[in-house]
Amino acid sequence: MSLLQLEGVTAFYGPAQALFGVDLRLAEGEVMALMGRNGMGKSTTIRSICRLLPHRGGTIRFAGQDLAGMPAHRAARLGLGLVPEGRRVFRGLSVEENLIAAARPGIWDLPRIAGLFPRLAERRRQEAGSLSGGEQQMLAIGRALMTNPRLLLLDEATEGLAPLIRAEIWAAIRQLKTETGLAILVVDKSLTELVRIADRAVILEKGTSVWTGPADGLTPALVDRYLGI
Repeated sequence: MSLLQLEGVTAFYGPAQALFGVDLRLAEGEVMALMGRNGMGKSTTIRSICRLLPHRGGTIRFAGQDLAGMPAHRAARLGLGLVPEGRRVFRGLSVEENLIAAARPGIWDLPRIAGLFPRLAERRRQEAGSLSGGEQQMLAIGRALMTNPRLLLLDEATEGLAPLIRAEIWAAIRQLKTETGLAILVVDKSLTELVRIADRAVILEKGTSVWTGPADGLTPALVDRYLGI
């Protein structure tokens, strides 16, 4: 049975329709890349899954439960861990305070986060607002993991970061895949890295799912048609 299932999902921002029929299925322990050009509905899909934006049509089911009408905090308690676009750390709190703010019991605790991101351990007393962009992204990932989710949703986790920091974050994501069996839904512009790490991919075009398949099945023709790379 799928951990996450979307069927015919539609969503609106006021009167403007953003999703016209998104379908995807994600299994336990699977890594899926959600792909498409800018403005095609990737972040809107993530927001709909996490209940930050209500979907108007279709169904979203997670861990066997229909998410329709469910508030974001209840969906999070089911095991959705969001790393939002733009990081959104609590700038006035320390690194450690950010990590424990939403912590829930489970395998992820402060020592394990320190093992994944040693920089965070070194800066645990430092205010989050004083960290570099890359360190804030590590903190956002660590904070989501501290909720001990069943599904980690990464929305543009490496956008705008220096190459060295990007490499560290991709290495951490690969470690999550190989060592934890955590299900991951990832949005990113790095096609090379996505193909290396993802089991399957879904491509969105104008708010609609237009292709689903194994990540290594992304042919040059598909990339040229839907991703513009």
